[in-house]
Amino acid sequence: MAIFAIGDLHLSFSQDKPMDVFGLDWEDHAQKISANWDCTVGDDDLVIVPGDISWAMRLDEAIPDLQWLSERKGTKLLIKGNHDYWWSAIGKVRSRLPGSLHALQNDHYTWNDWVVCGTRGWLCPGEEGFDNEEDQKIYLREVQRLRLSLESAKKAELKNIIAAIHFPPFNRRGHSSAFTETLEEYGVKICVFGHIHDIGRDTLFQGERNGVQYRFVAADGIGFAPLLLTQ
Repeated sequence: MAIFAIGDLHLSFSQDKPMDVFGLDWEDHAQKISANWDCTVGDDDLVIVPGDISWAMRLDEAIPDLQWLSERKGTKLLIKGNHDYWWSAIGKVRSRLPGSLHALQNDHYTWNDWVVCGTRGWLCPGEEGFDNEEDQKIYLREVQRLRLSLESAKKAELKNIIAAIHFPPFNRRGHSSAFTETLEEYGVKICVFGHIHDIGRDTLFQGERNGVQYRFVAADGIGFAPLLLTQ
């Protein structure tokens, strides 16, 4: 009953949105993901999908992508990404998800001895293009949403925590942020994140810092194969 993670699936079965315009690695990427997934993940495993799941603009348009995802092995736990425009009110989203899919928002999800918390996240201060007015507001709001999720796990007295955030929880220089401080405060053991697809992904911080193990899991950064977190 292992736990895996893979983000940034960028599925588009209901519309013409080929990802190979972002590089040859993305050619037939859904087929690559399904082949790797189905020979790696077991039926009793959990796969965390931290954002940018579908290019759909509305929930109805996302159904083919969600159905494809439901056909992959294991239980799937979804986090909203910045391109998941189809993700509307959480009640509506959850009501339309196929049986093996679950959505996380301001709460937690328990899996055996582990609990998963998370939020979309946002650009961190010090990142190129960070607006001290507009981005700061969203940044602080997302930090609060992460705290709400972690607090729900704390109230349930759950301690082996994985945090899933779509954006990196620090800027590209790896500086600490309110996200990393919150993760440390709640004793998070593993934090997975994605979002970055340009050449800068190769210099993103990964590894252990202040007790938190950071893992980059955007699909194109991990060979379009779910990354094993725990066994």
